[in-house]
Amino acid sequence: MLLSTQTNRLQNTFGYEKAIEMLAKAGYDAFDISLFHPVNENDGLYKEDFREYAGSLKKHAESLGIKCNQAHAPFPSSTGDAAKDAAIFDSIVHAMEIASILGADSIVVHPKQHLPYRENEAKLKELNMEFYNSLLPYAEKFDINIAVENMWQRNPVGKSIVNSTCARVEEFRDYIDTLGNKRFVACLDIGHVSLCGEDIGVMIRGLGGRIKALHVHDTDGVNDLHTLPFILRLRPTAFIKTSPPICIRT
Repeated sequence: MLLSTQTNRLQNTFGYEKAIEMLAKAGYDAFDISLFHPVNENDGLYKEDFREYAGSLKKHAESLGIKCNQAHAPFPSSTGDAAKDAAIFDSIVHAMEIASILGADSIVVHPKQHLPYRENEAKLKELNMEFYNSLLPYAEKFDINIAVENMWQRNPVGKSIVNSTCARVEEFRDYIDTLGNKRFVACLDIGHVSLCGEDIGVMIRGLGGRIKALHVHDTDGVNDLHTLPFILRLRPTAFIKTSPPICIRT
């Protein structure tokens, strides 16, 4: 088992090289490269020589005794606007190639969820089957797995968090099984399970060997806080919202 965490906040402040160095010194076995955003002209991973730069980052990590075990693609995966969604798709494919060069086993790609979930479960599944299958040729080309993540939405009226795509174990399992290719695996977000009022034990047992990655973080049961695990229990009146989730690769 590898203990890793996202690079997002560190890389935004110190750059990729320093972020990887800091995580190695902190004792992490690996890192989850955060490719959350679409093209950024000032980011070396989006310039013309991005392949060479990504290769240099891999060598840098290896010299520090740390590896890239997984990645996170840009999100959201859809907006409902055809032009925007085409651009998002291209940025996800770009992120898949970067992650592959870095040596990641899998990349988390959020399911499409731009429609109200409870009214559109069947439609969203149809859209997502098409979406993920359209990414399969790139997964094969880049030799990387695509990890589907359990999601949540906000109630448009009360703004509370409610279920979304793959929030329930039955649907999550069905998505992976319907896709039916070893390239599609599950990334189980522990915090999202809690926020949607599901049972983590039931979720883990129901998904079984489909789980190949975890996002482990703490919440107050109301908001997606992404605090370090146990912080809320130790200091319930002093929320610390500066830490990325821990990501465990099984």
